[in-house]
Amino acid sequence: MVGVVFILSALAFGALGSISVFLKPLAAEFGWTRAQTSLGYTAIALSSALFGVAWGFIADRFGTRWFGVVAALVMAASLFLLSGQTSIVHFYAFYFLYGAFGNALVGSPLFANVAYWFKHQPGLALGFTAAGGAFGQGVVPYFAGIMIESSGWRETYVYMASIYLIIALPLGFLIRESPRRLQALRFPQAESIVFPLKETEVVLWLSIAVLFCCNCMSVPIVHLVPLLTDAGRSLSTATGILMVLMFSGTIGRILGGKLCDVLGPLAAYVLMSLGQTVFVFWFPFMESTSALYALAILFGFAYSGVMSCILVCTRMMVSPGFAGRAMSITSFFGWGGMGLGAFIAGLLFDINGNYVGSFAFASVMGTINLIVLSLFYFRIKGQRQPSDDATLTSTSTVTTP
Repeated sequence: MVGVVFILSALAFGALGSISVFLKPLAAEFGWTRAQTSLGYTAIALSSALFGVAWGFIADRFGTRWFGVVAALVMAASLFLLSGQTSIVHFYAFYFLYGAFGNALVGSPLFANVAYWFKHQPGLALGFTAAGGAFGQGVVPYFAGIMIESSGWRETYVYMASIYLIIALPLGFLIRESPRRLQALRFPQAESIVFPLKETEVVLWLSIAVLFCCNCMSVPIVHLVPLLTDAGRSLSTATGILMVLMFSGTIGRILGGKLCDVLGPLAAYVLMSLGQTVFVFWFPFMESTSALYALAILFGFAYSGVMSCILVCTRMMVSPGFAGRAMSITSFFGWGGMGLGAFIAGLLFDINGNYVGSFAFASVMGTINLIVLSLFYFRIKGQRQPSDDATLTSTSTVTTP
């Protein structure tokens, strides 16, 4: 299950990351602004957010058996339709479809499923699973950039659609529900969880934090390639730096998950968020290619570690029968933040003519996220019993019959 969801999420997130590569060719052909083209990413984020919540409720009631199959078919169909787009309405609509019935299905519901296959070291398991998204955002944009330069953007969408169908559809049939989740589906009334706060309050705190957190991380994901090509670097160099960032993120997600097992999920989340907030600010100011590669490695490690920590926090703070909904609701706010951050960064570029304000905005959003996480920490601490000093650094306990 870790391997299957790793690959499916690599494909799903890879297409998201590749929007940055298609951004300038589409803007050049159709005359769209950066803000308009950035809204394509927002369309995926919005649809993933809205439909992800619905899929989370369905997953908690019926399981995720066919989620991968439907996602594979829709992702391939959406990419094929994008190859024939003739207006910005098509651009938004087809990416909205991709997010609603593709990305949203292989995201939170399948992560929630994988989380409960592992009783010991769930953070490491989720870290490996979530690493697929970072891996895909490095590989897919890189090869998409090569194909765009050699064949054009329309043919690249067709190639991507074919590859996605060939790889994703067979994997979709391998999805199985974890025994622990099946038990939670059958006996939801018998669950209990030992944690200082109610599940609904946990989801509320995490959702607020994730909203600002994802505003921060979306800016380089969508606008790093345009930033670098605006500075005179070739598309292959720009996508290469993005690929290094995402490959570093692959390691970051794995080690971020492990760090959750060692330090506790909330402490690890704060640490990774701090790194993301500090590093994102400096992208517009790096002139040497070697410095950009170094910064990409640091930011990629931190931002991807954040993604693992969010998943593990939800896994350890809510019960198995609520996990699909909890992860989908936090993802709703996460995708909302991703879409909003991508759009605002593009809008700030259109206003200022450069990306300095855009990346400064990202750092401000990361700072607010850190403030929210600190308040969450003290809220938990205030609700603990004197004997519960290890609550924030140890796994919570779920008991079922």
